Amino acid sequence: MALPLGATTPIAAAAIALTTTAGTSAVAPETVAEQLRWGAGWLETLPWARRAKDLSLDVARAASCLDLLASVGARPRLPEAAISIANELATRLRCDRVSMGVVKRNGTVRLQAMSHSASFKHESRLADAIENAMDEAVEQRRCVAYPLLLVMDYAVHIAHQALAEGSKTVGATTMSVVLNGHHGEPIGALTFERHRAEPFTTDTLQLAETIAALLGPQIGLQLRANRWVTGRIIDRLRDGVDALFGPRRPGFKLGAIALAALTLTAAFAHGEHRITAKSVLEAELQRAAIAPFDGYIRTAPVRAGDTVQSGDLLVALEDRELVLERLKWRAERDKLLQRHREALAKHDRNNFVLLEPQIRQAESQLALADEKLVRARILAPFDGIVVSGDLTQMLGSPVEKGKVLFEVAPLYAYRLIVQVDERDVRYVAVGQSGTVALAGQPGSPLPLILSKITPVTVAEEGRNSFRIEARLSEPGLRLRPGMEGVAKIATGRRSLVWIWMHPIFDWLNLTAWKYLP
Repeated sequence: MALPLGATTPIAAAAIALTTTAGTSAVAPETVAEQLRWGAGWLETLPWARRAKDLSLDVARAASCLDLLASVGARPRLPEAAISIANELATRLRCDRVSMGVVKRNGTVRLQAMSHSASFKHESRLADAIENAMDEAVEQRRCVAYPLLLVMDYAVHIAHQALAEGSKTVGATTMSVVLNGHHGEPIGALTFERHRAEPFTTDTLQLAETIAALLGPQIGLQLRANRWVTGRIIDRLRDGVDALFGPRRPGFKLGAIALAALTLTAAFAHGEHRITAKSVLEAELQRAAIAPFDGYIRTAPVRAGDTVQSGDLLVALEDRELVLERLKWRAERDKLLQRHREALAKHDRNNFVLLEPQIRQAESQLALADEKLVRARILAPFDGIVVSGDLTQMLGSPVEKGKVLFEVAPLYAYRLIVQVDERDVRYVAVGQSGTVALAGQPGSPLPLILSKITPVTVAEEGRNSFRIEARLSEPGLRLRPGMEGVAKIATGRRSLVWIWMHPIFDWLNLTAWKYLP
């Protein structure tokens, strides 16, 4: 027998085979049908139970949205409202972090607030990752989650995956919904994060979309209300005047009086105008020890940083081959001289004439070998310090002719190279004095006097600077070539207002000249 199940509309059917004996079943079919109807009552109420559950979810969703709208309406300013929304959503949706961002004029999203955080760094990696996830959702104008839900089709979720992996938590999930304004334009985004193995469901997504649909117009109104327009500026000025001349805000009044006194003092007081510039200490004279010929390093007793005296050995090259070559040419010369004497004794004029150029050639080669032997030992040209070069790890290695092996600079003979910006070089003249604080001796500034201004600019760090030479009046004993520091050059007494404001005036003049017709 078969029986449809359902009060009004059939929702299922049941078929039962009954055992019969002599053509008669042991149980009456009517009894079986009645038992089926009583047992299938839960199937008939199942659609109503599901519908009631959906209605309860809708009611809870509507209540959450109304609470959030009330929270937004209670905050007149967007930053406070954004923090309140993020905290409320983090609690209601059981998220570890909820972030809110607004769309800037260039179309990118700027992070506005994070849940349970009064402040945050916009330049941090976390902020960049959250903004990238929001940009990903805004550009697609749809909800995006990682892992993707079934209703999201093939949404791009690269930034959301990077944000989830950045938490370094197994099972972390992220989701973003777009906030739309009155005209349907995207004005911001909400990003939800869970740092645990509890992925977002379709119900959570629907709740987030409903909240975003209701919050979008309210956030748009607050963005419009917080724009810097003429009316807002006038209101700010009115509030400032009331605070300055009204009966309250004594701290603001004291601050205004102090600012006025500081302005008057700066307008009438004078101070020393000093130009600040980077500086590098260089040796006044520097000699290079160069390999005189191709050879091998035998010994190198000094290295960079060592102090040497005039005539001290810097490096010695292998001279065994030179010694053998010297002996060879000496023997050749002696043999030719012997043959020359024999030809002279025998009055053999032809051999006498032929041997003379050979003797001179042998003597030249012998002199060259002697010169190479002398130059195989490179000595310090004067008392000084080895600026560069370290051959202690290259003993026995070959060197090429002309290679710089060491650089030696004299002690106590330095010049200071001051890199003055091209905007300040007009105030600098030869003979001006100043001080320099080196990085190695910041507590002991040294006096200096400008000695030469070179008319050549050097491009460095996006700016042009002039190379100005100065000499130290009191060179210290611990100075070394290559030390860097900051020099201050005194150019005369000027008004404090001019000292503080002339860079701004120069920039304004140059900008006006550039853009005005």
